[in-house]
Amino acid sequence: MDTVARGPAGGGGWWARPVVAAAVFGAAAIGGLGVQGTTAEYANLRQPDWAPPSWLFGPVWSLLYALIAVAGWLVWRRVGFSPALWAWTTQLVLNAIWTPLFFGAGQYGLAFAEIVLMWLAIGLTVVLFARVSRVATALLLPYWAWVTFAAALNLAIWQLNN
Repeated sequence: MDTVARGPAGGGGWWARPVVAAAVFGAAAIGGLGVQGTTAEYANLRQPDWAPPSWLFGPVWSLLYALIAVAGWLVWRRVGFSPALWAWTTQLVLNAIWTPLFFGAGQYGLAFAEIVLMWLAIGLTVVLFARVSRVATALLLPYWAWVTFAAALNLAIWQLNN
């Protein structure tokens, strides 16, 4: 399953690496811009006791974005822009949208609905990646787990601040 394979672009599609990296960087950059200047806003929200400190989000997301990029590249080099990569792209777009909704617009309910869609898109991506690469699938599991936690946190914040 995860043998050295030559993707549909031949040679594993060397150009896929920067494309995948740029897509993930774009989503991360939108998220980063969406949280600029919101530290005080986040700190002033009523939060559940189990909410992590705000400093934890940056390191966690940095690691997760790296995992998302590697997973996407592994699948792209095996099967090209297939339904698995469409799902990957969809979840990445939803990822980019969540932060501006939650932080920029303060739309906690809409952000929760959106993160549920993102969670489902990640799940579909995991299922489709499992047909292509066990490694890529495993790389997405921490991301899916974190988004599960983030969705619960989003819901709690929405309820506490409604």
